[in-house]
Amino acid sequence: MAVQVQKMLQDWEQGEAETLALWEMMNSWVYKGFDATYNRMGVSFDKLYYESETYKSGKEIAVKGLDNGLFFQKENNSIWCDLEPDGLDQKLLVRGDGTTVYMTQDIGTAVQRFEDFPALKQVIYTVGDEQDYHFKVLFLILQKLGYDWASACKHLSYGMVDLPSGKMKSREGTVVDADDLMEEVVAAAKASSEEKGKLDEMSEEERLALFETLGIGALKFYLLRVDPRKRMMFNPEESVSLNGDTGPFVQYTYARCQAVLRKAEDSATADMNAELNDKERLLMRELIGFNAMVAEAADTLNPAMVASYCVDIAKLYNQFYHDTPILKAEGAERNLRLALTKLTGETIKTAMKLLGISVPERM
Repeated sequence: MAVQVQKMLQDWEQGEAETLALWEMMNSWVYKGFDATYNRMGVSFDKLYYESETYKSGKEIAVKGLDNGLFFQKENNSIWCDLEPDGLDQKLLVRGDGTTVYMTQDIGTAVQRFEDFPALKQVIYTVGDEQDYHFKVLFLILQKLGYDWASACKHLSYGMVDLPSGKMKSREGTVVDADDLMEEVVAAAKASSEEKGKLDEMSEEERLALFETLGIGALKFYLLRVDPRKRMMFNPEESVSLNGDTGPFVQYTYARCQAVLRKAEDSATADMNAELNDKERLLMRELIGFNAMVAEAADTLNPAMVASYCVDIAKLYNQFYHDTPILKAEGAERNLRLALTKLTGETIKTAMKLLGISVPERM
């Protein structure tokens, strides 16, 4: 079987018609599935790079590196990079039969990205921690090739995701289908929402849209709330709970803010002469820290900070909401509390958008 696979790879790289036709047909199925999954998750890309194209430039770079004495060739004509002096190992770049490997393709892709976008200041590879060594080797080879931007390449090494049924591993056939998982969390969001019995005023179309917003938001938030470097357990039912550090809890707080503002039926400007109580002061202090939090999250490549901030804001607002009259207040106090409500809603919406999560106006 291994010999047949190797022969097929050779035929593909050499452009053999029948092999290419089979590859193109299978790829069309894959890309169609990718598009459906990404669309539902609200994920889009400015530009796609295909290994089937970048392997060519990667191979050319490897051959050039050989000619320049940077790489070496073994008796079977395979091309290697010796990284042993750097504390690593010897890395295969081109097989003896002339076919390429993942490393060659990644080299070609990296170079192509910086050629297409010369103003790039940083490229972040968001890949599981099982590939730590691969990217250490990739970045080192790029440095040896003399690319100044190699130091701008970073690997955001994230931990694996476990399910109650066990770790997800594609090579062992235990991977969980993303579409099935999305269906599961949307169904869980539907069950949780209907149990609360607050959907009577919504049309069927509005309900379905709400279940989708809550389910997909719950999935994203649950995954992003954990430091990306840590391993985590994903529990679909827990993710859609309105209690706890969950996406729906944050979404519900946003919807609560909008409900208060609708009932107020007027816009309010904060009166700086109004005296703040402890709950208002805590909430305002947290809201003021939004920009600094976002900057730190970006610098440390840690979206979990944004998720944690959303939960903190939601908790502070709910405490403020329960302990402080808003609509029944008068004058400067009422204006201040409505302004705080409006700013809380805007901040939650912006922060959740940074995580790729929508918030519902009603729920």
